Amino acid sequence: MSKGTALVTGASGGIGAELAKLCAAGGHDVILVARSTAKLEALAQSLSQDHGIAARPLSADLADPKAPKAIFEQTRGDRVELLINNAGFGWLGAYSQIDWSVETRMAQVNMVALAELTRLYLPEMLQRKSGRILNVASTAAFVPGPFMAMYYATKAFVVSLSLAIANEVKGSGVTVTVLCPGPTATGFSEAAGTAGSKLFEGAAMSAQEVARDGYRAMMAGQPEVISGTRNRLMMLGTRLAPRTMLAGIARRLNSKA
Repeated sequence: MSKGTALVTGASGGIGAELAKLCAAGGHDVILVARSTAKLEALAQSLSQDHGIAARPLSADLADPKAPKAIFEQTRGDRVELLINNAGFGWLGAYSQIDWSVETRMAQVNMVALAELTRLYLPEMLQRKSGRILNVASTAAFVPGPFMAMYYATKAFVVSLSLAIANEVKGSGVTVTVLCPGPTATGFSEAAGTAGSKLFEGAAMSAQEVARDGYRAMMAGQPEVISGTRNRLMMLGTRLAPRTMLAGIARRLNSKA
């Protein structure tokens, strides 16, 4: 019997691509969602050949408010057992100076699209009494983030939303997990303009390590996972420190080295 389909957003590289590989290795068909058609097609072909599953690309820009519903309509014939909301991006700069169109796109991709896709696929999962949702947040969710204010706030939203829904569906056969990585070696830092910041000084985790932590937590039905021992210890410290102090620390980390 088929294990069903895993739908992965932001699947063209980084953590998303690694999560898609794990889903395929676990015997799930995969639907790969991102903007880059060429990268998705190459990954789909590789996954099909390596794991004998059905893999197909679905090109979409989640900054478009119409994208989540369009994705849902195009996958109505699929039994989506795993929904992985990984797509997201950040941007470095003073809130007063960042182009508002960038901020609205970030809010749409990081929060609204994630929330809408969850809302669209969740009822069918509940009806079947089976399904798992993984929402990718960040350790940025636990602190205020000067010079990346919107990004940090969007990730706080993802954690809060995910944990609330996880509680709502408890005992239903459906689980919701939120994954919180720290600095990770992907293309994120270059795209966000944080490559030279103190945040990425020292060792960053690999996308493979983060994906493995998230996949295992999702399959185990854990509500939350902070990837990496160092990150878990650091996040424990945030529970004791004043938020104004945490904002100051984040400000220094987000500054250029």
